[in-house]
Amino acid sequence: MEKKNWFQTYMYIWIGQFVSLLTSSAVNFAVIVWLSLTHKSAEVLALAGIAGLLPQALIGPFVGVLIDRWDRKKVMIFADAFIALCTLMMTFVLQEAAVGLSLIYLLLTCRSIGAAFHAPAMQAIAPLMVPEDKLLRVSGINQMLQSVSSIAGPALGTLAITYFSIAQVLYLDVIGAAVAIVSLFFVTIPHLKVESKLTFGQAWSDLKQGMQAIYHNRGLSLLFLYAMIATFCVMPIAIMFPLLTIDHFNGGKWEMSVIEIIWGVGMLMGGGLLGAFKVNFSKIIMINTMHIVLGLTFAFSGWFPSTWFIPFVIVTGIGGVSMSLFSASFMTTIQEEVAPQMLGRVFSLYFSLAILPSVIGLLFTGMIADVIGVANAFVIAGLLMMIVGVLSFFTPAVMRLGKKVPHNETV
Repeated sequence: MEKKNWFQTYMYIWIGQFVSLLTSSAVNFAVIVWLSLTHKSAEVLALAGIAGLLPQALIGPFVGVLIDRWDRKKVMIFADAFIALCTLMMTFVLQEAAVGLSLIYLLLTCRSIGAAFHAPAMQAIAPLMVPEDKLLRVSGINQMLQSVSSIAGPALGTLAITYFSIAQVLYLDVIGAAVAIVSLFFVTIPHLKVESKLTFGQAWSDLKQGMQAIYHNRGLSLLFLYAMIATFCVMPIAIMFPLLTIDHFNGGKWEMSVIEIIWGVGMLMGGGLLGAFKVNFSKIIMINTMHIVLGLTFAFSGWFPSTWFIPFVIVTGIGGVSMSLFSASFMTTIQEEVAPQMLGRVFSLYFSLAILPSVIGLLFTGMIADVIGVANAFVIAGLLMMIVGVLSFFTPAVMRLGKKVPHNETV
């Protein structure tokens, strides 16, 4: 497969995706600010998180079957178009002064359906275009783009929600999706054709093949399991970051923006390191270490007294670095371990498997915040993540991932 001009092609993709990521980050943060300041409820934030995640978890595995059969470029275009259309419709619905929570949940659900197609397709195109020895650097650059959008997005979102209604802010998402779609028209992405027709039986067979690609790779299946446990800890905590800033550290819009921005700065630094330097040690060591570091940042965030906002900012930045290094290393490991024609299914299965436990965690977010307190929840989640990282180091099948030798299937 020809991969000589991959960088020029990816430049168009990166430009479009950056604009889309920036506007989506701004809209997402504006919605979080609006919900946090209007309701100040962990339950409301948790339900918003569930609305944005559950559809991906439910339809993800079946979406992966389609992604591996369809043209992945077209999948990304139609997914962006669907998100833009749903958002545009909601801008008209939300023109009324009183904005119902049900409408916000519906918007997040629609965006989640589009993301269920877009995210796995985006991850699955890299091995079709990029030489294997450049995959980690591409993942690093992808993390940088997400990081810059995480830095600028909250600032843009805060500015937008301050001067405009939530309905008007949603137009940013439509503009970003349009730019992403146009950029894809200028690139050619290889399409892996599948000869067999798509029937229900064939779709189920394809889905089982994706499951087997994970199950029969002992190290990969255990890596997925550890990632699921970590996500179970991370998602409720991620939802409660605004509440920790407001309630524990007595912050407001500005402090919330600072935390979001510093997280993005950390992710930018992590992605920059991966993009600039070649990693010569095992990516699995990177993944496990970052589990431990991220857990430490969560634990310290909850342990700090309310007057220690600056230390909270610092450890949040470190958390951003560790999350960036973990995400890029994890995605690259999957891309290297799984055949390109199976990646759509495997990534969709991973996103679904990772999301389902986090949805369960989110269901208890309100109770957690009310019973043990937001700060204590950060400490407990951080300690659990550290345990996951340590266990990974003592799991031989996981530690052998990435090594070009036959795998011993015993744990």
